[in-house]
Amino acid sequence: MGKMLAVLSIAMIGLGIMACNDASPGCTGCDYLSNTDTGLQTAGIKMIPIQTPKGNFKVWTKRFGNSPSMKVLLLHGGPAMTHEYMEAFESFFPKEKIEFYEYDQLGSYYSDQPTDSSLWAIDRFVDEVEQVRKALKLDSNNFFLLGNSWGGLLAMEYALKYQQHLKGLIICNMMASCPDYGKYADSVLAKQMDPTVLKEIKELEAAKKTDSPRYMELLMTNYYTKHLCRLPEWPEPVNRSMKHVNGPVYSYMQGPSEFGIGGILAKWDRKADLPKITVPTLTVGAKFDTMDPEHMRWMSTQVKKGQYLYCPNGSHLSMWDDQQVFMNGVINFIKGVSGAR
Repeated sequence: MGKMLAVLSIAMIGLGIMACNDASPGCTGCDYLSNTDTGLQTAGIKMIPIQTPKGNFKVWTKRFGNSPSMKVLLLHGGPAMTHEYMEAFESFFPKEKIEFYEYDQLGSYYSDQPTDSSLWAIDRFVDEVEQVRKALKLDSNNFFLLGNSWGGLLAMEYALKYQQHLKGLIICNMMASCPDYGKYADSVLAKQMDPTVLKEIKELEAAKKTDSPRYMELLMTNYYTKHLCRLPEWPEPVNRSMKHVNGPVYSYMQGPSEFGIGGILAKWDRKADLPKITVPTLTVGAKFDTMDPEHMRWMSTQVKKGQYLYCPNGSHLSMWDDQQVFMNGVINFIKGVSGAR
């Protein structure tokens, strides 16, 4: 009996050691799923107060997991899309013990939606992200900022002002110049279209009939399914996000569609400032993207500590249509910077 107890004790100690060894550097012990919130439980959702020149508002965030060294804030595109199309990360980050936050920017569906157009300025959005960072207690020991499309633009702008708070930066499917983005749409992607279709799209734009169902029908069939998301059936979170877009904000900043750029962002260009970004940075490009993948590779050579991830089967939402390449590359970057490989 004594020998049996001794064997059981050794076995339990061995299991304990294995459990400790199984904990990744991103997980203190094995508490990734432990709930650190107190009081009323809200599934990790927190409405964060935001101060703006036009008053105080609230923005929606949702937390997944706990990690002392890997915390990722997701910036959705649009502008004024939603976090919903980024829900793909829920299937990948938790099993890697990466803490992350979904977030709807001001004006987006789950956050407050004021109507004063002076709020839709890059500097104001950058200040908002900084207020969210402070509220979530993220810092240079753990804070990764990941932005897709407009979210990538916003991530670049945040890094140029506040990179002292960042551990790493991930710019997905966004060029460093909107004029170059517009040129790529006109000189490369437009030429891949049926000329008759392109002519009708341009005529509708010239006539300012971009709110016509025909305009979106043409783009969806001939552009969005080729360059936005190439899956034969779009994932439900993508469709949900499209349904919830704040049209007036999107049109004011981006223009009528993803086919080029026509809003207040049309002249935005930060190519010359990329060398000022000194934190580890990953740029992500895709073969069929609305953005030029070669430009995004070039961006990785301009920042001080750049890496490039190419998605050979992906488009603008390569987190969906080249999912394994995209997610593996992003996760490897985060874990590499954090020393968690």
